Amino acid sequence: MKRIILVLVLLASPIWAVEPDEMLADPVLEERAQALDHEIRCVQCQSESIASSNADWARDARLMVRELVSGGNTDTEVLDFFLARYGDVVLMRPKSDGANIILWIAGPVMLLLSLGVGGLYLRRRRQTVVQAPLSEADEARLREILEE
Repeated sequence: MKRIILVLVLLASPIWAVEPDEMLADPVLEERAQALDHEIRCVQCQSESIASSNADWARDARLMVRELVSGGNTDTEVLDFFLARYGDVVLMRPKSDGANIILWIAGPVMLLLSLGVGGLYLRRRRQTVVQAPLSEADEARLREILEE
């Protein structure tokens, strides 16, 4: 049982990416910094926020967030600091304005378009499948087969 708990703790350790030496003494500022850590994407990992990443860049970014927060910057100013240096890719939830609006709209539009094209294809396919009547020779052959 102890081994299982040890393995689980070792596997879950990357979750606790914020090191004790990174934490601010003021709990209110630390709470703000941790909330911002979840808003900023690690540019090295690209799939994790800096709060859960153990990459060196993420550590530096967490330290920079704490430095900016303790320096009196607002949350918006901290996010703008990272946006100015790394672009929209640094946000875990990209803004839905400007050029990004195309990306936000493209997915649902493509889904609706593909559903419409697929529906039209199936509808036309159903309409074009018309059974032609059997010729007299085919009917005679069918009767022979059924009688056997």
